[in-house]
Amino acid sequence: MHNNKIFGPLEEDAMKGILDCISDGVFTIDYNWQITSFNRAAEEITGISKKEAMGRHCWEVFRSNMCEEDCALKKTMEEGKPFISTSAYIINADKKKIPITASTSLLLDGKGDVIGGVESFRDHSLVEELRKELSSNFQVEDIVSNSSAMRSIFNILPQIADSDSSVLIEGETGTGKELMARAIHNMSHRKEKPFIAINCGALPDTLLESELFGYKKGAFTNAVKDKPGQFSLADGGTVFLDEIGETSPAFQVSMLRVLQEHEYTPLGGIAKEKTNIRIIAATNLNLADQVENNQFRQDLYYRINVIRLTLPPLRQRMEDIPLLVERFIAKLNLRQGKLIQGINQNVLSSFMAHDFPGNIRELENIIEHAFVLCSEGIITPQHLPGFLSQTIDLKCEQNDDPVKSAQTKLIIDALTRNNYNRNAAARSLGIHKSTLFRRIKKLGITL
Repeated sequence: MHNNKIFGPLEEDAMKGILDCISDGVFTIDYNWQITSFNRAAEEITGISKKEAMGRHCWEVFRSNMCEEDCALKKTMEEGKPFISTSAYIINADKKKIPITASTSLLLDGKGDVIGGVESFRDHSLVEELRKELSSNFQVEDIVSNSSAMRSIFNILPQIADSDSSVLIEGETGTGKELMARAIHNMSHRKEKPFIAINCGALPDTLLESELFGYKKGAFTNAVKDKPGQFSLADGGTVFLDEIGETSPAFQVSMLRVLQEHEYTPLGGIAKEKTNIRIIAATNLNLADQVENNQFRQDLYYRINVIRLTLPPLRQRMEDIPLLVERFIAKLNLRQGKLIQGINQNVLSSFMAHDFPGNIRELENIIEHAFVLCSEGIITPQHLPGFLSQTIDLKCEQNDDPVKSAQTKLIIDALTRNNYNRNAAARSLGIHKSTLFRRIKKLGITL
């Protein structure tokens, strides 16, 4: 060792030989945070020789994200307890980011006195590459999914992006309609031009038209100079009109003109202006029903409905929950500087049993709520909002009727198989959710 002799010369040579045979990187530090030993694997992973590392401060050698504020070795030295498998990364000699897992413990001399700390770390570059390769099969732009419905959309997305046709994206609130619109834009030849998103439901007609079409000086009281609209600013790019189903008939007429003639008139203007934009519209309503009820113009509907994509709600793609959770945890770790490693099985079961009326946005909010209460490690039920933190338990009344017993077993098996998600269980049984609820109540099964 560098400063403190723990072993005799022969013992020390044997220990160095053992450490150099280990595939994990291992180094030790003294109380001045100077490296006192550095094995061969540590040299290979970091690209820094033992000669260069010895005597230097550990943060000068490793340049890890943990060094900034969440150093596991520092916690070990301060709290006197080991930390196992903390995920992090280091920057090697070639300035390449290397993903690792690190374990730390106190370094003791022959008398049991603490003389420093020891850290072992494992290179996870290959694992990370395999994970990325696997993830790429389930990802388009910022959208991840393993469901058959979403994969069908993924398969045709390149052709949709290559086209300049209008797209209508339907789906419940929180299903990721804007993400899908951005993905189409980013995969298209317009990707270098602006993508502008407008929430049509949030603005009254006059403001919406001035926002999109712009206005001329004197068009209204406060119009002291000309102002270009988003259609002008987005020239050559894409305009995403969210919640288009909530617009008025008057605005729908204006939009129809834009789609038919590729031109518009700014408020207070006389001359028409040409526009070269692609329109992607979205709605959480059923526009076909709106047309049937004379609440949406039929001619505009057919203009924006050249290509229609329907995004399934999260309750119909529950297999995506682990992928989405991993994505949200990674994003929040980066944003908040934490090292949350994942969720435990009880949390996953709670998620699978929930119907997620707020869809993907609700799941993201739940994970963000958990981040407030969980500082490190694994998210457990105690970190979830109250309505999700209850333990799931299945009980049923004793029944001597063999037919009812068989029905009870069938339902319990379906619930268990689908992680207690009642929608999924109903689908697997080939019945409607309300039918399943009636049978659960009739058979005395308690959720």
